[in-house]
Amino acid sequence: MPETAPAQTAAPDAAAAYGPTGRTVPTRSRERASYDREQVHAILDEAYVCHLGFIRDGAPVVLPTLFGRVGERLYVHGSTGSRPLRAAGGSDEGLAVCLTVTHVDGLVLARSAFHHSLNYRSVVVHGVAHTVTDPEERRAALDAIVEQVVPGRSGDARPADEKELAATAVIRLDLREVSAKIRTGGPNDDERDLALPHWAGVVPLAPGHSAPVPADDLDPSIALPEYLKAL
Repeated sequence: MPETAPAQTAAPDAAAAYGPTGRTVPTRSRERASYDREQVHAILDEAYVCHLGFIRDGAPVVLPTLFGRVGERLYVHGSTGSRPLRAAGGSDEGLAVCLTVTHVDGLVLARSAFHHSLNYRSVVVHGVAHTVTDPEERRAALDAIVEQVVPGRSGDARPADEKELAATAVIRLDLREVSAKIRTGGPNDDERDLALPHWAGVVPLAPGHSAPVPADDLDPSIALPEYLKAL
């Protein structure tokens, strides 16, 4: 993803780490936590879907949605009638949110039920989301969300028209209070269980793309784009 966001102050040193806070330091397995900026960006950039959490009418709500990263900002879009998007623009204070992304890389099968686990990479972002009102930034954010799903696609589709833009709200969340958490390796069986007659190990999981299926009404003369072949 591009490393410069419209209407954004200069990004911090790309090599610098995010500073841990009381909300980003895990209470368990602290050795799995990472604040490395490049590692956080890599986990985010590989994802399509995030989960956006916030408080609505005194109760927690978590919504799955598409997102895009531009430098040190994340963008989420939705309908202008969406409650969280309306709340983010309802005051200068914005909307307090927690945004998460998770990749599951393997099923960890131990000899004991207690030690079954997952190999995973995750990012948690705490902060205050604000509605994007600048037209240039909104268009760049929407392009970034499309690019997050399929790099190269934003230049190979009709841009949103004024009516579509009017029906679409975009919120931004700065990457400031951020942490990653990563688990790798095999099961952590207790020594007393090592002789048990149960298979133990890891079942790797990997994302993949099948061959693209053209729309029923696609002009057969339109060839498969190179960016889709690259998937």
